Amino acid sequence: MNLQLFLPCAAGVEDLLADEVHALTGLVGEDLLVGRGGVIARSGWREALRLNLHSRLAQRVLVQLSHTPYRSEPDLYEAAAVVGWEAWFTPRQSFKVEITAQHSPLKSLNFAALKIKDAVADRFRAKAGSRPDVDTQRPDVRLFAHLTASHCTLYIDTSGEPLFKRGWREDKGEAPLKETLAAAMIAASGWQADRPLYDPCCGSGTVAIEAAQLACGIAPGSLRRFGFERLLPFQPHVWQQLKDEARAAQHPATAPVFGSDVAFRMVDFARRNAERAGVAAAIELRGGDALQRLPPCEAPGLMLLNPPYGERIETAGVAGRAQRGRERPQAEDGQDFFAALAAHWKRHYAGWTAWVLTPDLKLPSRMRLKESRRVPLWNGPIECRLFRFDMVAGSARAKEGDAAAGA
Repeated sequence: MNLQLFLPCAAGVEDLLADEVHALTGLVGEDLLVGRGGVIARSGWREALRLNLHSRLAQRVLVQLSHTPYRSEPDLYEAAAVVGWEAWFTPRQSFKVEITAQHSPLKSLNFAALKIKDAVADRFRAKAGSRPDVDTQRPDVRLFAHLTASHCTLYIDTSGEPLFKRGWREDKGEAPLKETLAAAMIAASGWQADRPLYDPCCGSGTVAIEAAQLACGIAPGSLRRFGFERLLPFQPHVWQQLKDEARAAQHPATAPVFGSDVAFRMVDFARRNAERAGVAAAIELRGGDALQRLPPCEAPGLMLLNPPYGERIETAGVAGRAQRGRERPQAEDGQDFFAALAAHWKRHYAGWTAWVLTPDLKLPSRMRLKESRRVPLWNGPIECRLFRFDMVAGSARAKEGDAAAGA
């Protein structure tokens, strides 16, 4: 079965995702193209299943079924009516149509989705004498339509729930980092699983758990179910073979992974999540203030963090005061916290590399550090930067002016 797959991803992650798809499938050239907001892969059904199981960066794996010009809603009906939906699911299953648009001339996307839904239902009624029900909450099958200014592309989804839902996160804080974004941070940093990794603001453990699974060779989708299991081309023995291969590739961790957080409640969450993710033995998690914790190992490693901002910092400060009887060095906007964090790193983390994800493009000046790299990444609708800071040895008695000129 030759298919054209589209793997959507967060903005800024396209090239990283293309590298991942190449590593998983061996696809090159015209069979692997980087697009806006995702990657196009020309491959087979087995590879679609493999990508669902192993991709850490894709949001979904979609199968493209048509790509046609349109000018009005009746054109969308015609486009959907000629697709052989009956090859993918049955009228006994429920479905949902989700629609996105970019520069579409149509006034109502809801009406556009309704026309596509009607076409699918009418085709089933004509072919099978009955039509599938629509279920907008928990459909068996998800159909996607993307409209540009001139073309409509129709897809069937093989993933079901978005791929960032790995199946292990049950305990989470107020602002959890999506697993796909944590994986993108790891990929963008260039971290290899033979070097220590440490998240000093680990929250519920997303970055550390993603890194530990990489270090242990654990497939990110090994704990969850997928939409393709409800589609007609699904063959249980093929899927079982892929899962057996993934399980056989697991191994003891190749690098130590560490995490800590000022809120002990979050550390408890991270421990429970790590247990469910199968990496409890591969991560060392502790409570503690990022401004106090010393390097968790002797060998210089890589720090990777999405630090708290605004109310999250104030909450952490309250927790710190309650636990240690002192106040965190911070201003209301958190600036003192970041300056103190940078000074702490320069004093104690010589030889380490720190990667910090933030929506604050002025963070390097706030930390009085000079970044060696900045990688654009999007956290949902929020434009962020992943800054790299290389820690060099400095004097604990250095004047503030010297510290500002360092690193």
